[in-house]
Amino acid sequence: MKKSDKNTGSSTILHKVFTVIGIILCVILIPALIINVTLIIRSYTNPDKVPGIGSMVPMVVLTDSMYPEINSGDLIICKTVSADEIVVGDVISFFDPASKGTSVVTHRVIEVTEEGGKLAWRTQGDANNTPDESLVPAANLVGVYNFRIAGAGNVAMFMRSTQGLIICVILPIVLLIGYDMLRRRMYEKKQQQDADALKLELEELRAKANEQHTEDN
Repeated sequence: MKKSDKNTGSSTILHKVFTVIGIILCVILIPALIINVTLIIRSYTNPDKVPGIGSMVPMVVLTDSMYPEINSGDLIICKTVSADEIVVGDVISFFDPASKGTSVVTHRVIEVTEEGGKLAWRTQGDANNTPDESLVPAANLVGVYNFRIAGAGNVAMFMRSTQGLIICVILPIVLLIGYDMLRRRMYEKKQQQDADALKLELEELRAKANEQHTEDN
């Protein structure tokens, strides 16, 4: 095998390796980047609402009041629904009336009732011995609990920090830009190697043709 063929083969393999790495980076980083940026923007543009993606609202659990179903440090996904769809037994997230709506709590509905002629719920944490002090007005509903990702809340909290912002937002952008630049250089190098190999092959063919012509004469 010629040296040029070896170089071309090595370059092709390396190009394929970087292509696979690039695809993996895109599959993992781009969705995460889009979700992070969307949630950050919405948290600033709508500070009075819990930011979500479509009808799904991700939230971090900070206490064990819903243990063992939901644990501190979990990331829960709630779905926005109409207030009249909530029934006894549902686990809902809501702006806590006891804190004047400054914090969000996730507890189970133990009674559907009314307050001031309007729909409201009585709630209680699974790990708590008594119901919550205040009734939850329907207007305070954030969403109904759908599923959880164990321990992912700790990761989400880290992503909100300065270090997390750098690692989870800025670093992915730098990696994607760096990969694209490297891919372009690899492609240009491969094209140049192919051109050099073709030029060398043509020169060898010309040399053989000249030798044959000389022998014939």
